[in-house]
Amino acid sequence: MGQNVTTNVHIRLPIYHSRHLECPPMGLETMKIDDFQLHASTTKRYGLGAHRGRLNIQAGLYEDDLYDGAWCAGRDDPLQWFEVDARRLTKFTGVITQGRSSLWSSDWVTSYKVMVSNDSHTWVTIRNGSEDVIFRGNQEKEIPVRNILPTPMVARYIRVSPQSWFSSGNICMRVEILGCPLPGEGSAGTNSLDFKHHSYKDMRQLMKVVNEMCPNITRIYNIGKSYNGLKLYAIEISDNPGEHEAGEPEFRYTAGSHGNEVLGRELLLLLMQFMCMEYLSGNPRIRHLVEETRIHLLPSVNPDGYEKAFEAGSELSGWSLGRWSSNGIDIHHNFPDLNTILWEAEAKKWTPRKTSNHHIPIPEWYLSNNASVAVETRALITWMEKIPFVLGGNLQGGELVVTFPYDKTRTQGVTRESTPTPDDHVFRWLAFSYSSTHRRMTDASQRVCHTENFAKEDGTINGASWHTAAGSMNDFSYLHTNCFELSMYVGCDKFPHESELPEEWENNRESLLVFMEQVHRGIKGVVRDAQGRGIPNATISVEGINHDIRTAADGDYWRLLNPGEYRVTARAQGYGLTSKKCEVGYEMGTSTCDFTIGRTNLSRIKEIMERFNKQPIRLPHSNKQLQAPRSRERRQGTS
Repeated sequence: MGQNVTTNVHIRLPIYHSRHLECPPMGLETMKIDDFQLHASTTKRYGLGAHRGRLNIQAGLYEDDLYDGAWCAGRDDPLQWFEVDARRLTKFTGVITQGRSSLWSSDWVTSYKVMVSNDSHTWVTIRNGSEDVIFRGNQEKEIPVRNILPTPMVARYIRVSPQSWFSSGNICMRVEILGCPLPGEGSAGTNSLDFKHHSYKDMRQLMKVVNEMCPNITRIYNIGKSYNGLKLYAIEISDNPGEHEAGEPEFRYTAGSHGNEVLGRELLLLLMQFMCMEYLSGNPRIRHLVEETRIHLLPSVNPDGYEKAFEAGSELSGWSLGRWSSNGIDIHHNFPDLNTILWEAEAKKWTPRKTSNHHIPIPEWYLSNNASVAVETRALITWMEKIPFVLGGNLQGGELVVTFPYDKTRTQGVTRESTPTPDDHVFRWLAFSYSSTHRRMTDASQRVCHTENFAKEDGTINGASWHTAAGSMNDFSYLHTNCFELSMYVGCDKFPHESELPEEWENNRESLLVFMEQVHRGIKGVVRDAQGRGIPNATISVEGINHDIRTAADGDYWRLLNPGEYRVTARAQGYGLTSKKCEVGYEMGTSTCDFTIGRTNLSRIKEIMERFNKQPIRLPHSNKQLQAPRSRERRQGTS
């Protein structure tokens, strides 16, 4: 590679001011720029090579030769550089830098120069008049710092050349380049969708627009408020909004429990627009979904955190700004730990006689006002208990993978351990239904986001196999309600630039629809008494699967199952039990399996006793004297 020279070369200098025409990120963080486009003067070792010099890339807990958290130069001197090959003429407008992601090291660059070239041999240093521009770098390792070039530069290559660095550290950087390829490339076809980042006010307005476009199939409601008083808005999409229809399953998507993971939020806003428009245009697939499913979309669980990240912007919010609620709680992992309650009961052989394997009650300490529970979490729990959800997905960010329960390891003190649920085969299918239809999750050539190559596992992983987490929304949903919940990590970049949204929508659109359709996989039915009335809270057990579910208020139920033949039993308090074989086919669509169960003699006796306040049936005291002679007459045979 060439040296740093400032001879006259053919570099075009547009005359307009770049601050008013700032270009989007080129895609180091989102992996649009591949490893072969990144070069460096020297490298300390492979795991700190140029391919790791991507904004917000994370190091593993145990840093090694493969996955460290930055590019680090092999020597610490002002002749080092980090280079990006745009592979075509590009208008460069700015540079964003961070220090090294590391638990053990403190490394960042405090100032740098920028150079551009058309051939990678002859370089021009960015100047302001007659002097080279020295850009101010970082003052610590995590907060991104953006510098806009005084004048946009059109070239193919760009270099960042560190000039000073933290005195107790080394030359290490994570970088993003702002640039517009030439000739100008517009966004992908928008299909009239609103591709932008929506503030809280914008989000409310967009949901209102969707509701006005499709008033017959949508309803806006809120499930509670955030710590700062922002309402947690949801939109329902159904052919009969506002009402649970017996036999129709309920589905939910949530996003933004970590406020800085904003791609999921935008995907749900795009999904509600898309479904409304496609329904109006007569799309049979969307019409079938809307008419056969009650769909709930909650795009912003943590609006307080989002507003913090939104104010900083997509490139400057960093890896964690806005992640937590306003009172510092990680909402997604703020649910009660029901795993430990179940596993301890199993160890003591209390299940199923003393402790159920499903609908495990919330412990009293968690319900107290002194518990460290976010108001957003309490709102979610109330919502989850109120509506008989069957299937749910929560959209996360910063990776490309789908995780499924359990999220907590069964072995105490172990940070990674496969911990399957009794429904492991169903969860694996549900996860694969999303990852396999995503455009990048299972692509073997896809560059790993940070340290894990999930593509080799079909883009899915058991949550506890990745990292243990007690009190997750997924585990709570499975153990406290009927709902099977999974987490979709929908992109390497938690907060992609607006220009990336059309592509990210295309990456996830089919997956979002396919996963919703899985709510119609398995069996459904109604549990009735002898008079044909639905029985609420009846238990549905599947032989060989140690996890039961319950019927909803109308006696209707849905049980997610893979294709096969199952022995299913329905029982309820005060009733007998009934079993039958139920078959699940390979075609999409739920198999109907209804039950009728009769009252037990004991329950009838108890009911009669309840009518008389649990007292023996006796005549009033005033009738005793009259009753006695008549009794004697009957015993003597008189009439």
